[in-house]
Amino acid sequence: MPTEKKPDAVVASEVAPRAKPSNYPEPFASQVAGREKRQLGEVFGLANFGVNLTRMVPGSISALRHSHSKQDEFIYVLEGTPTLLTEAGETQLAPGMCAGFKAGSGGGHQLANRSSEVVVYLEVGDRTAGDSVFYPDDDIEAYLENGGWRFRHKNGQPY
Repeated sequence: MPTEKKPDAVVASEVAPRAKPSNYPEPFASQVAGREKRQLGEVFGLANFGVNLTRMVPGSISALRHSHSKQDEFIYVLEGTPTLLTEAGETQLAPGMCAGFKAGSGGGHQLANRSSEVVVYLEVGDRTAGDSVFYPDDDIEAYLENGGWRFRHKNGQPY
């Protein structure tokens, strides 16, 4: 059976946005309203890491503040001035700035668009099996199971 031919190159902003805006269960999914991800890595069939072109309207957040147990993450700001929130405090970012988050480092990170302009950034993360996600501010945990994210309360009860 022939494999589907992947493109050699695309215009990133023309890749269709992710069909499901968030994997979070409610009440968390609505908290990331205003964030739009275009899964660039999927277009090329990348299996070892993902790349998203992410757009945030004013007043939106990138994700719940979180940290991964096994997945390194990296962001590069293309447009706008997001605020990076970490355990260390807040850092104003601007186009050309980047940040990285080592797996297992704890704490948590999040971007917030507190400006009146749209924010656009690239996010890159690996796809290490057995990853889990810690959310220090919320009663939620995530873990990879059978290739998909599953969510539960911190007491172990599923959402």
